[in-house]
Amino acid sequence: IIVPPFLQPGSLVGILAPAGRVIYEELLPGIEVIQDEWEFQILEGSTLKSSYNQFAASDKMRQIDLQYMLDRSDVKAIIAARGGYGCTRILDQLSFEQFKIHPKWIVGFSDVTALLAKTYQLGYASIHAPMVKSMMQPGADLARESLFNILRGEVPDYTIPAHPMNRMGNCFAQVVGGNVCLLAHLIGSETELDTTNKILILEDVGEYYYSLDRMLLQLKRAGKLNALAGLVVGQFSEMKDNLYPTFGKTVNEIVQDHVAEFDYPICFDFPFGHVSDNRALPIGMMAHLEVTQTGARLSYTKYQSSLLL
Repeated sequence: IIVPPFLQPGSLVGILAPAGRVIYEELLPGIEVIQDEWEFQILEGSTLKSSYNQFAASDKMRQIDLQYMLDRSDVKAIIAARGGYGCTRILDQLSFEQFKIHPKWIVGFSDVTALLAKTYQLGYASIHAPMVKSMMQPGADLARESLFNILRGEVPDYTIPAHPMNRMGNCFAQVVGGNVCLLAHLIGSETELDTTNKILILEDVGEYYYSLDRMLLQLKRAGKLNALAGLVVGQFSEMKDNLYPTFGKTVNEIVQDHVAEFDYPICFDFPFGHVSDNRALPIGMMAHLEVTQTGARLSYTKYQSSLLL
């Protein structure tokens, strides 16, 4: 995997909305932190102050905005303002030729999973992490700090308490994944994710239990769950059940059912997803997952950028 250059004080960071529309004023606290506390320069995309129905702009304008930042050699990271829906609508129209010459960190989660999958497919690391809108919500301090540390070149090392549904074991592999819905919808496309011998991370928000079951079944039928090195189950927020009859299983039980026949280590209740404590996880980087009776640890190996600033 190619690691983009790490950021230094004064590095230029692009902020844009590649999917859902945003309210610019809601981004100002996050922009202030990136600019004043992190000491990065900011390049604001036009999509931060526009809208087109539920999107931040038309497909063409969102594509142009992102393309401009991908092409600029002085932009060292692109942080999405928010997710929503829309990244896959512009994904196939993007050119990554200049990105390959001057790689940069792509940062986001949720709908941005599509961009992270594309970046990984091209052989470049990215970061599944809080976005500008969410990084300043109450309880996001550790998540925000974890993103800053990774951008500056520090290696994340997370230890969490034991969960009764964890499956013991350890593995060493690349970390891939993100939003379950996006991963399921990438199947059959050019950016379908290769999960073989990988540590897969999963999260989602606002789905019905039966819908989550269906998406995990799709991943399983497509061979995306059978040959993992390990599985890290994050947060599934604001999930919904049928009024009557209920689906009858919790989120973790649904996940457990679909991977019960396999023997790789599984860690439940990891702090990432549509929650305040959404810890940053580099995508494509090697990490050691260790699940024991006392807890779980996800520790990335020391890495360095093979490129100069």
